[in-house]
Amino acid sequence: MLSTVLTRAALPLLAAGLLLGGCAKPSAPPPAAGPLPAAPDGGAPHAGPPGSHAGPHAGPPAADRVGPAGLPGVGPRTSELVPDGTHQAFVVRGRSTTNSSESTATLYERDEEKVWRAVAGPWPARNALKGWTDEHWAGDHRSPIGVFGLTDAGGRLPDPGTKLPYHQSEEFVAVGTGFRGETLRGSFDYVVAINYNRQSGLTPLDERRPMGWDRGGGVWIHVDHDGPTQGCVSLGLDRMADLLRLLDPDKRPVVVMGDSVSLAR
Repeated sequence: MLSTVLTRAALPLLAAGLLLGGCAKPSAPPPAAGPLPAAPDGGAPHAGPPGSHAGPHAGPPAADRVGPAGLPGVGPRTSELVPDGTHQAFVVRGRSTTNSSESTATLYERDEEKVWRAVAGPWPARNALKGWTDEHWAGDHRSPIGVFGLTDAGGRLPDPGTKLPYHQSEEFVAVGTGFRGETLRGSFDYVVAINYNRQSGLTPLDERRPMGWDRGGGVWIHVDHDGPTQGCVSLGLDRMADLLRLLDPDKRPVVVMGDSVSLAR
């Protein structure tokens, strides 16, 4: 997490910090890490939940965003948050806003006729322990609902062949146990940063929080550890490698994530 090189003795302390609130929220905001090579056009913009004020990164007007054949199970309010320039959408659909950590995930691509077609999945996935929320806060054990850019990746393992900027580092480490007593080892072997409360174009380990530390951060797609997450989305190791190889910054990928009822709005 720190911009300086950490000793091996410091890694367990770092890992403990990674698991506070989100996947990568330490107990206090230390110096930010350096930038990765930028994705084309700075990557896809990120937006809040349907019906929310998306802020300065909301992208083009709603009328320019939606194609004729929408994402399956995704309603008009959610679809309006998907930029017109986006041609990849990773849809993570949970069961319930409360107390369900089971999800499915499917990668869609939009063709020249603006029709969305599934290209991978559905894959089993997990979300946060207490389900989903339109207003995520640090430590609430809920995953944020919305449409968010996917511009930066990394992990402890070598780059599996992704086109995204990839930061390999031993700092991607998780220790201890999860909510069900499962080991967290290997959870950060591969990660894709979800552009919730972060600055795109930087390593997933970067600690800047544009909305403030109380709104959480460090929300990632990472390797499943057989239990609920703190606020992230998790997939099996092989599926994470597949996702990394499929995501293409030229297609301005986003994740569309939430429970099925919320996504249908």
